[in-house]
Amino acid sequence: MRELSYDAAVIGGGAAGMAAALEIRAAGLSCVVLEREEHLGGILLQCVHNGFGLIEFDEELSGPEFAERMEEKFRASGADAYLGVTVMDVEDPGDRKVLFGYSAEHGILRVSVRAVVLAMGCRERNRGNIRIPGARPAGVYTAGLAQRLVNMEGYLPGKDVVIIGSGDIGLIMARRMSWAGARVHGVVEILPYPSGLTRNIVQCLHDFGIPLYLSHLTSGIFGGDRVESVEIAPIEDGAVRFEKAFRIPCDTVLLSVGLVPENELSKKMGVELNPMTNGPWTDSMMMTNVPGIFAAGNVLHVHDLVDYVAEEARRAGAACARWIRGERPGRELRVKAGPNVRYAAPCRVGPEAPNKLYLRTLIVKNDAVLEVRLDNRVIQSRKKPHVQPSEMISVTLDPKDLADAGPDSTIEIAIL
Repeated sequence: MRELSYDAAVIGGGAAGMAAALEIRAAGLSCVVLEREEHLGGILLQCVHNGFGLIEFDEELSGPEFAERMEEKFRASGADAYLGVTVMDVEDPGDRKVLFGYSAEHGILRVSVRAVVLAMGCRERNRGNIRIPGARPAGVYTAGLAQRLVNMEGYLPGKDVVIIGSGDIGLIMARRMSWAGARVHGVVEILPYPSGLTRNIVQCLHDFGIPLYLSHLTSGIFGGDRVESVEIAPIEDGAVRFEKAFRIPCDTVLLSVGLVPENELSKKMGVELNPMTNGPWTDSMMMTNVPGIFAAGNVLHVHDLVDYVAEEARRAGAACARWIRGERPGRELRVKAGPNVRYAAPCRVGPEAPNKLYLRTLIVKNDAVLEVRLDNRVIQSRKKPHVQPSEMISVTLDPKDLADAGPDSTIEIAIL
C-alpha cells in the first residue's frame, strides 16, 4: 500500500476536478487529483464538436481543446494527478480523511487529506432505467457510448439509427452519425417539448432534415440478433394512443434519456442527496453535510455548459481552501424553489458575500419573469425571453440584495 498525504484531494479529473484543484493550489495548498480514466479531461475528450470555452476562455473550442487548455493550467499549478485510480472508499477518523484508491499501475493508494472535493461527474440513464419493453437484441447503445465509439475508437455503431430522447448528447449524435454516413430516421421524445438546447435542435436536426417526434412514447424495440425496428405511439391529451403506433425500421437505437450525478461514493461517505437533483445538498461554501467534503459540477447537479461546470468548481475549490485555513460558514439563508422552479443550487447562501445560484425551470414559456423573493418580498425581477427545462438559468445575489435578511429569512426563486 502506497501512503500519500496532501491538504486536499479532488475525486475526478474532468473540467470540474481540474478547476477546483487550480483554486486550491492558488491558495498555496497541496492538492492531488484522483482520476479513474487514463487521461485528464473526462467526457470532454470525446466531444469533438465546438461550442465550449466561450465563458472560460473567451473563445469557441472543441471539447478536447477545452480539456487541453485546462490541463495546461493544471500542470503549471503544480498539483499532482494519479490516473487510472478508482476511489472505492473514504474513511473519516477525525481531523483527516483517508481515501483508498485502486490502480493497476500504482496498486493500492492510501491518501490522507484534510478536505475532499467531489467532482465525479454524471452517468447516462440506460434502457433498464426507463424500462422500454420489447426484445433485447444487439444494437442498443447510450448516446454517450456511441459518441465514444465514433469519436475515439473509430467504430460506426450502425447505419440506420433511431434516437430515443432529445437530450443534448442524443441531438449531437444525430448530427455526428449523419456526418459518418449513417441515416438517422428520427428522434423520439416523450415530452411535448425538446429536452436539449435550442441551438442543438436547429444545428443537429433541422439542418439535416431529421424528424423530431414530440409527445411520442417508445412502446417497443424489436429484433432477433440485431435491432430491426422501433415502435412508437403518439400521446394525445395525456393518453398514449397505442392504436396509432407505428414502426420505424432501423438497426441501431441510441438512448439519450437523461443523466444522473455519480454519487455512489458520496452516499458511502454519508453525504445527503437532494432528491430533485440526485446530487448533494450544499451550503454557501459548496460544502456537503459532511464537514470538509465539497461538491461541484455534474456530481452536484447536471449542467448544460462545461463553462458553468468550471465556474462552479472554482468556487468550490476556493471555498475548500478557505475551510482548510480555518474559515467556517457564517450566517446562512435557506434557498428554496418557488413556483415553476425544479431546483436551485446551492441550497444555502451567505448574505455577506456575492452568491451565484443555478436553477432549472419546470415549464416552457416565452416572455417569462424570474423573481427572487426574500421573505415574500421581491428583491430581484428580470424578464426572460424564453425559458425551458433543458436550459440552466443563473442568478447572482449581492449583499445589498440581502441586507434586510433576518436570522430566519428564506430566499425563494420563482418563474412567472
